[in-house]
Amino acid sequence: MERLEDRVREAVLRRIDLSRDVSDQEMLSIIQDEICRVGKETYLSIAQRMDIQKKVFHGLRKLDVLEDLLADDTITEIMVNGADHIYIEREGKIQECDLKFSSEEKLEDIIQKIVAANNKVVNSSHPIVDTKLEDGTRINIVLPPVAVDFCTMSIRKFPKEQITMEKLISMNAMSEEVGEFVKELVRAKYNIMVSGGTGSGKTTFLNAMAQFIPEDERVVTIEDSAELQLINVKNLVRLEAREATMEGKLEVSIRDLVRTALRMRPDRIIVGECRGKEALEVLQSFGTGHDGSFSTGHANSAKDMISRLETMSLMAGEMPLEAIRAQIVSGVDIIIHLGRLRDKSRKLLQIEEVLGMKNGEIQLQTIYELNEEDYGRGKKEHWIKRNELYHREKLFRAGL
Repeated sequence: MERLEDRVREAVLRRIDLSRDVSDQEMLSIIQDEICRVGKETYLSIAQRMDIQKKVFHGLRKLDVLEDLLADDTITEIMVNGADHIYIEREGKIQECDLKFSSEEKLEDIIQKIVAANNKVVNSSHPIVDTKLEDGTRINIVLPPVAVDFCTMSIRKFPKEQITMEKLISMNAMSEEVGEFVKELVRAKYNIMVSGGTGSGKTTFLNAMAQFIPEDERVVTIEDSAELQLINVKNLVRLEAREATMEGKLEVSIRDLVRTALRMRPDRIIVGECRGKEALEVLQSFGTGHDGSFSTGHANSAKDMISRLETMSLMAGEMPLEAIRAQIVSGVDIIIHLGRLRDKSRKLLQIEEVLGMKNGEIQLQTIYELNEEDYGRGKKEHWIKRNELYHREKLFRAGL
């Protein structure tokens, strides 16, 4: 079958007029003609003809073997380790699939097609690129010589239907009581940091929280790669960072965008992820009249998120640690920590309130946390309320 695919593909390429754009429909018609021609010499069933048509079309017009994986809604991650090894994540478990590219050259062609669609460049001089597909699917690409053995591509898929807070509750990612508490925090305009490890669901949770933002508020989102889908927000401005390019286009960093957003009359600012010195600008925007703002960050716990914010802010320049801690206390009200359990399910693990400073240290108190002890004995997880919210002024002002 592979030889027949190659024959059809070569015949199609000979017939295509490269001097003009060929539509998908015309391409399919040419492929079908060539399959019929091959079918006169070799018996092909209808299923075989359809299979060859799909593979040749995907190889010439789409993303080759990746198309079937991208169309599978049960797959959340695709990891390409060279042409011969493609791994997928399904229901939190990683496994190798039986698909592969026909050659390393074909994989490189697909990579160039992906980056060219976003006016980006990746080659041996610039071997690392972050980009996305048209539907927002996030892609990271690393080429040799940085990737020692082969081209690598990591594709993070997002649900086609937005996951709401109600859906998260039905998936047992949190309880109804916790979900209602988060809703009140958002409506009352508490500044919230969402922390967690890779793949813990931070972006999904941010989207779910945004459904509680009142329709009359103006929201500015800032991201490295635009992934947030705030479908309930009408007055929405989306900003995306840009790397410096070989054509001389200057870099536009997250830090630049945060400063710009402050002049756009936002009611709330949502920063997709804090990962560097832009954390200082984010904290300052949180503490300068833009209540109800959100951001995310990688951390192992809510307490660790505080340490990460301190470290990232220190990267911005010479500034006393005490001053940075004061900015954190002034700007961040709540830290919501997400994570994965042993069964690979994503859960809300902690909701921590930032109380203030004591003896130079930032004080936190746990509002809700997942009872993992019961989970370890195989019982159904449940969330325990440890303390009442201490700072309630925003709730009172919002009439809640």
